[in-house]
Amino acid sequence: MAAKFFGKLATYDLILLGAVFTLVAFGLISLFSTTQPELTNFYKQFLWLVLGLAVFFTVSAFDYRFFRVHSIPALLFYAIGSLGVVGVLLFGTTIRGAKSWIDLGFFNIEPVELVKIALILILAKYFSMRHAEIYRFRHIFISGIYVAIPALLVLMQPDAGSFTILVVIWGGMVLVSGIRLRHILVLALAAFGFFSLAWQFLLLAYQKARLAAFINPAGDPLGAAYNSIQAKVAVISGGLFGKGLGQGTQTQLGFLPEAQTDFIYAALAEELGILIAVIILVLFGVIFWRLARICVSTTNNFARLSILGIAIMIMAQFTLNVGMSIGILPVTGVTLPFVSYGGSSLIALFLALGIVQSIYRFSSQTTPGHYEIS
Repeated sequence: MAAKFFGKLATYDLILLGAVFTLVAFGLISLFSTTQPELTNFYKQFLWLVLGLAVFFTVSAFDYRFFRVHSIPALLFYAIGSLGVVGVLLFGTTIRGAKSWIDLGFFNIEPVELVKIALILILAKYFSMRHAEIYRFRHIFISGIYVAIPALLVLMQPDAGSFTILVVIWGGMVLVSGIRLRHILVLALAAFGFFSLAWQFLLLAYQKARLAAFINPAGDPLGAAYNSIQAKVAVISGGLFGKGLGQGTQTQLGFLPEAQTDFIYAALAEELGILIAVIILVLFGVIFWRLARICVSTTNNFARLSILGIAIMIMAQFTLNVGMSIGILPVTGVTLPFVSYGGSSLIALFLALGIVQSIYRFSSQTTPGHYEIS
C-alpha cells in the first residue's frame, strides 16, 4: 500500500507542490496571528484548503486532453462564472466598496475566480486550434470578446483588480500565441484609448484618488494614500527577522488595513521579517520555474497555452499584490495567491494547479485512439 502511494506521488511535480504548500503554510501562520482570539477565518481557511486539495487531486487525476477535445466543459464553466458575475451585480454583497461576492450564509463566493480559469481554457483551445493563422487580426478580436464580457461586468461591480487580471490573462496569452508586431501596436493604442475613456467615464472618485495617491502619497496621507503608507511602514518596521508572531504593531493594532487579504504580505514582513518576505518571493520564483519547465516539456499547444495562462494569472496577482504592499504599484485590492484569506481564490488556484499537474502527468502518455493530441 505504501509503495503504491509513494509511486503515485512520484508522478506529481513535488518541487512545485512543496513551494505551494509552503506558501499556504505562511498564509495560515499569518491568519493564526491576525485572527486571535476567535480564529474564525483561520478555521475557515483551513476548510477551504481541504476542499482545495480535494479539487486538486480530482482534477490532476483527470486527463487534461479531455478539455482539448471537448469545448463544452470550459464553455459551461465560463457561462456559469459569467452568470455568477451578473448575479453578483443583482444580489451581491458589498465588501470594501465592491460588490464582488454572493453571500451564501456561512461563506461568500466570488464567481470571477471561476471565470479566470474558464477564460484560460477557452483561450488555450481557441489559439491552439488556430495557431497557424493567428496572424489574422480577426482571431484577436474574437478572443477579445471572450474577455470583454466578464471584464466589463466585473468593472461594473466595481472591481478594478479582477478586471486587470482578466485583461492581463487575455493580453499575455495573445502575445505568446504569436501575433504580429503591428497588431501589438494596435492593441497598445486601443489600451491607451480605453484607459483615457475609463478615466473620464468609468473610474469612480476613490479609484482616481488611489492612482493620484500612488503618484503623490504625501498629498493625502490619511485618506487615499493611507493603506499604502501603512503597508510600507509595516514592511520596513519588521526589520530582518520581524517583531514576532502576534507582535506587529501595525498589524495587531489595526493600522494595517486588510491584513488577512490584500496586505497579508506586509503583515508577514512585519511579524516574521524581511527574510521571510524574501523567501516568499523565492517560492513564487520556484513556482514560475516549475511551470516553465512543465510548459517546455510538452509539445501540445493546448497544454502549453493553458500553463502559460495559469502562470500569467498567478504572476499578475503576485506582482500587483506585492507591488502595492511595498509601494511601487497602486492599491488594486488583489490578493496574494495561496497566501491571502479567501475560499474562492484558494479553490480556484488549486483547480488551476490540478490542471498543471494533469498536464505534467499525462503529457508523456500517448494512449492510441483515446484523445486527439495537437
